[in-house]
Amino acid sequence: MSPHIVRKPLFYMYGIIVVFLLPCLNIAARAQDSAAEQEIQAAAEVMKKALVPGPKNVPLGGRAVIELPEKFAFVPKAEAARFMRALGNMVDKDFIGLVLGERLSGFVAIEFSPSGYIKDDDAKDWNTDELLQNLKDGTERANKERTKRGLPEIAVLGWIEKPAYDASAHRLVWSASSQRKNAPPGEEQGVNYNTYLLGREGYLSLNLVTDADSVEGEKPVAKQLLAAVGFNNGQRYEDFNAATDHVAEYGLAALVGGLAAKKLGLLAVIGVFLVKTWKIILLGLLAAVAIGKRFFKRKET
Repeated sequence: MSPHIVRKPLFYMYGIIVVFLLPCLNIAARAQDSAAEQEIQAAAEVMKKALVPGPKNVPLGGRAVIELPEKFAFVPKAEAARFMRALGNMVDKDFIGLVLGERLSGFVAIEFSPSGYIKDDDAKDWNTDELLQNLKDGTERANKERTKRGLPEIAVLGWIEKPAYDASAHRLVWSASSQRKNAPPGEEQGVNYNTYLLGREGYLSLNLVTDADSVEGEKPVAKQLLAAVGFNNGQRYEDFNAATDHVAEYGLAALVGGLAAKKLGLLAVIGVFLVKTWKIILLGLLAAVAIGKRFFKRKET
């Protein structure tokens, strides 16, 4: 596939994703039972109809808004959650939706966690080696849940980007690479590039699910999306009222350690599909987008 095809805008998926994406899904799901295959197809069809293309201001759970840039698309909660579950991912009540974009090889999962107001003063004394060990330990504990769900255990390998907190903007960024335990030599590493925005009643997380080969080029995109998110008036971090508001039982470091370990890898496509299979699906999707753009141009002509 030529490079210009995989960089085309994803919002052209309207009306064409089923024709071009579902054959790839069929190939990927051939080894699965027919019920799982049918659910993947149905979820993709529903997701296609629900896509919200940018540029557009998209509400996030009634508390915040993302100024979705051009050449990005938002998949709302219900449709995105169904597709994520069909792919073998765990999605809980905090999930808001997915963002797809022309410069992303994966997707960005958005959640809001109603933790309460998180004090950020512990960021001044971070020891990143300790934080990495906490993440590894938490991942080992979370592997018990993965085993129960029939998912492979994963191991945290190291930092892709060490935790960095912008106190003036109340934004946190960090990233670690992970891999299936006992993976054969050469198996690709999964990467969750995590960005957070703190608010009065909790925090928004924007988790870019990608791989080690792509993450460096996609970091600016993830940060662009984080900068495009803002809490509504009254919900911002600076709107906190110490007399009335709930304060979280943990500090900022927990977003890098134990809490993050519960979700690390579960948002990656490691259930029904492995990483390489997801790439096949995504390439089929991007090819469909490129073909769709040419189709619409011909129509306009």
